[in-house]
Amino acid sequence: MIRIGLVGQDNGIWSEENKLLEKDSFHFALITYGKCVYWVNHQKLIMERGDFILIPGANQYFGKSIPTVFHEKYVVDFRKSIGGSSLPILDCALYIKSRIGCYDLIHERIISLKNHWTEQLPYSDVMATALFMEILALVNRELDRGELPSEKHRTVELMKSHIQRNHRGKVTKEDVGEAIKKSPNYAATLFRNVTGQTISGYVHALRMKTAIYMLAESLLTIGEISEYIGYEDVSYFNRVFKRITGKTPTDYKV
Repeated sequence: MIRIGLVGQDNGIWSEENKLLEKDSFHFALITYGKCVYWVNHQKLIMERGDFILIPGANQYFGKSIPTVFHEKYVVDFRKSIGGSSLPILDCALYIKSRIGCYDLIHERIISLKNHWTEQLPYSDVMATALFMEILALVNRELDRGELPSEKHRTVELMKSHIQRNHRGKVTKEDVGEAIKKSPNYAATLFRNVTGQTISGYVHALRMKTAIYMLAESLLTIGEISEYIGYEDVSYFNRVFKRITGKTPTDYKV
């Protein structure tokens, strides 16, 4: 069983009552904006964008906004039996709180999960469960790898900033390597190890976000949008769009 929600509050008005989770149940939260506070077994935890927390059953917790600080997070409450998985992360007795290197990848998956859960189309529950199991697997993979030095995270953020500024044009590992004064192969390997995505995959994802906004908010045709974000071949744009979003551009065109 999965229950998912998007929580976004400010001015200190979000607060959960003390909760004692049932056995074999879990509370998962991904912070996507701002800061908030969790108390788990009387321990105070400051949660920021990019952090996740997983709280297993038999742990008492409550959460609260920080006064005057807006925050947004996705929350998933679920039982261990959702996938019959043997993921080590589901065998933990205490909470796990960490910063996610593959944040963008997990953020995309959890938005898709929420959409399936909200739309309630046939087999939406199966799709939502599969997506959430993928999220847990990605998180578990990072935990197995071990925490990376903060310097590597900062370097990857520099690479992301460079790609974000130039994603409508051609972006290569040579360009990204030059931006951080490292070799192209080092840049590509570090980016994938930290984010779980290739540089080209990240470029495509950014372009799709721009495309979705323009399809809904602009009067441009699909062909014009395709060209604007860097695809000369509109049929190729359509294929990439479908692969990443699960929908066609016409599904977003109003």
